[in-house]
Amino acid sequence: MKVASWNINGIKARLDNLVTWLSDSSPDIACLQEIKSVDEAFPREAIEAIGYHVETHGQKGFNGVAIVSRKAPDEVNRGLPALSPNDEPDEQARFIEGVFSVEGGVLRVVSLYLPNGNPVDSEKFPYKINWMQRLEKWASERLALEEPLVLAGDYNVIPEPYDCYDPAAWEGDALFRDDTRSAFRRLENLSFTETLRNATDEAGIYTFWDYQAGAWPKNNGIRIDHLLLSPEAANRLRSADVEKHVRGWEKPSDHVPVVADLAFQSA
Repeated sequence: MKVASWNINGIKARLDNLVTWLSDSSPDIACLQEIKSVDEAFPREAIEAIGYHVETHGQKGFNGVAIVSRKAPDEVNRGLPALSPNDEPDEQARFIEGVFSVEGGVLRVVSLYLPNGNPVDSEKFPYKINWMQRLEKWASERLALEEPLVLAGDYNVIPEPYDCYDPAAWEGDALFRDDTRSAFRRLENLSFTETLRNATDEAGIYTFWDYQAGAWPKNNGIRIDHLLLSPEAANRLRSADVEKHVRGWEKPSDHVPVVADLAFQSA
């Protein structure tokens, strides 16, 4: 079973690319971020026409996540729960969970779009850290189910210096601050396996290249899109990859898909 994550950076602008990629790469489950569309306006017909089911959690103009799958999920949950009953619900569309029947049980797959957090001297950075704390709490509760779980998405976190072309250029940025990276490590340390780094420690593997300053042809990229696997999912991991060639297409997203091949069969 091939599970993928791709920040599409606007579904309407990138629909042709998405359809081409789905046809070529043929993921079983694709998690999309930054669809930038309300649910009612999402162009699902073109995706359904090539054999995929669509579930969205969108909002107008920005954010928004989706799960596109060969088989419809048995259950869908939208929105990341609050840390406590007294907290306000998250009004931003950044989280959707699908539960899929697989041979021997279920597979839980989340498409998430973690806040950017810049500028760090604004309310955006505390919101980012709070969101990560909420994700850690939610993930801890889901892990107690001892079921295969995939957290797939644009984390807006550069985990290590070798995950960016020039660490000095990112010093102080919300994606690379110590507290951001520490929060990511706390999430990983719950018992998650990060798919790509399970396969290789090679530097220079990126998932995002800015549209400005010739970042793509210079390979001035960063790695901020990740697939985290629970132990029950990690036991089925066969391979992981970054489908970098997609960045060279006409009218590309500034992100590329990250994929994992898991030894699951649909029920």
